[in-house]
Amino acid sequence: MIPRDWGNMSQAVWRSPLLPLSSSTTENACGDIGSGTRFKRDLLAYLDAYNNKKIGGLVSQLKRYDFSKVKAALIASVPSRQPVKKLDSRERTLWGWPALKDTIGSIPIASNSNRKRKPHIVVQISSIATLGQTDKWLKETFFNALCPRSRVNDASNATLAKFSIIFPTPDEIRRSLDGYASGGSIHTKIQSASQQKQLAYLRSYLCHWAGDTGGPSDSNTAAAAARHNAGAKLIREAGRRRAAPHIKTYIRFSDSDMTGVDWAMVTSANLSTQAWGAGANTQEEVRICSWEIGVLIWPDLFGDKSDGGEVSSNNPVELIPCFKSDIPSQESPPPGTDSTNSTSNSGATNSTRVGLRMPYDLPLVPYTHRDVPWCATAVHREPDWLGQTWEESG
Repeated sequence: MIPRDWGNMSQAVWRSPLLPLSSSTTENACGDIGSGTRFKRDLLAYLDAYNNKKIGGLVSQLKRYDFSKVKAALIASVPSRQPVKKLDSRERTLWGWPALKDTIGSIPIASNSNRKRKPHIVVQISSIATLGQTDKWLKETFFNALCPRSRVNDASNATLAKFSIIFPTPDEIRRSLDGYASGGSIHTKIQSASQQKQLAYLRSYLCHWAGDTGGPSDSNTAAAAARHNAGAKLIREAGRRRAAPHIKTYIRFSDSDMTGVDWAMVTSANLSTQAWGAGANTQEEVRICSWEIGVLIWPDLFGDKSDGGEVSSNNPVELIPCFKSDIPSQESPPPGTDSTNSTSNSGATNSTRVGLRMPYDLPLVPYTHRDVPWCATAVHREPDWLGQTWEESG
């Protein structure tokens, strides 16, 4: 818990409803993915994994509460080795990318054939670790976990989605509220030959955090072109450009206009094999090295359910990106979107809109060939707006 991380940097919080004491004596119940029962089981399993006497008291307290009002899935990681052939979330809590893949695979997502445009998955992190000199893990393991073939409607896989990775540049760190000091919490390495190979395959995915660069002239031109091509009315500002990102979010937008959300997650997990787990090894095990925790939500969690547990077709739910607000705007949808699908819960239509507070502006601004990600282990001698330089080289 570092004051700078929440003082002048972008962060986020997921908060549950107030939970009443439970009248049930049933422990370790499974429940469906997205239910409060499953959330409670997975949260207690995560805390139990610490095997710590101090945390044991918290576990005992949490067991006494009814989690039925929780509408979310817990996605966590603990140092572990998970046998691939025994990955069954009904039997025990899964960790890392297997948990992510299992949960997303259970989310009902409309068939891509019914959409005019392909979905867009945006990974926004504050650190990028060593992923390998090729994109094998990124594509074959992680992207496939983010966009698996759905068990619900077989409507999704990684080949159908566009992927972007948001990470700040040195210029964006220089102009952040704390200047270079913000960069002490944001990490990737690009100096060695192997690190340059990683940067080479990541480059096509990389996008700016702020998107209003003051750096090289071609970057200015690229940013202006991206904004112009989208149209002035489509610029949606989150109000966080100068608050450097320590937040980590993973969001699947429904289409290239990014006006709807299929699912969204806020988490502590950065882009790393340590956090999410490496690919299965020769012993068919997934190895995870770090502790992480996050929460994933999707539209159907907030809909009226029938007796069979399905969301009522008479009251569909939309998860809407919100900018500088927690509540969806009642204004008309941006140009280029289908106005019949952008409705409110004010009684004008039978559709419910749930807001998702956005940490970054849209549309995204991709890196140019001259842009590089911020590197805290490099020397940055151009002064930040506070007049400081960054001499860290270790």
